[in-house]
Amino acid sequence: MVDKRSDPVVVIGLGRFGTSLALELARHGTEVLAIDQRPKVVQSLAGQITQIAVADATDMEVLRQLGVPDFYRAVVAIGGDLEASILTASLLVELEIDDIWAKAVSKQHGRILSRIGAHHVVLPEHDMGERVAHLVSGRMLDYMQVDADFALAKTRPPKEYVGAPLGRSNLRRKHGITVVAVKSPDEEFTYATAETELTYNDIILISGRTEDVERFAEL
Repeated sequence: MVDKRSDPVVVIGLGRFGTSLALELARHGTEVLAIDQRPKVVQSLAGQITQIAVADATDMEVLRQLGVPDFYRAVVAIGGDLEASILTASLLVELEIDDIWAKAVSKQHGRILSRIGAHHVVLPEHDMGERVAHLVSGRMLDYMQVDADFALAKTRPPKEYVGAPLGRSNLRRKHGITVVAVKSPDEEFTYATAETELTYNDIILISGRTEDVERFAEL
């Protein structure tokens, strides 16, 4: 099987999200074709991205001229113009791009993008708001929603689980979570084992169903 992860990526729409994405991909050595209708935006990024063009991505002929059909992966990062976002995504589907990512500004927008054939829909503002809400309201030090009902969280160990080996704690049976890794003060994260004993000053990385992770972090 051919590894597609290092293939060039086309990023359409250079607002804050699209620009950040394109620059980060370029920084990691990925060849990027960036497209935006605004000449000033394109000019400001010239030299930082492999290929960049002022173009209307809602025009099928323009996409063909830019070679977009040759790309395996494309990102529709248009946020402000919903019509342009949806039309561009539909053209990429029509071009049979194998892996289409699309930014949505609302859940309804995201549902439309999914229905027309976008393979992955990202809601940056919603996802960031959800993450910050977890950090503000609880004991979590960091939080990431991995799937619809699965999460990773960085938190402190509840005192009832300090000082005993994890293998005897029955955390998975009692709380439905797994301690993946542990970080002691002034040390790096290390994988947790059945023999690992937690201390009050440790930071732990836990995984599990979202509601179980949230409940455990509040202990």
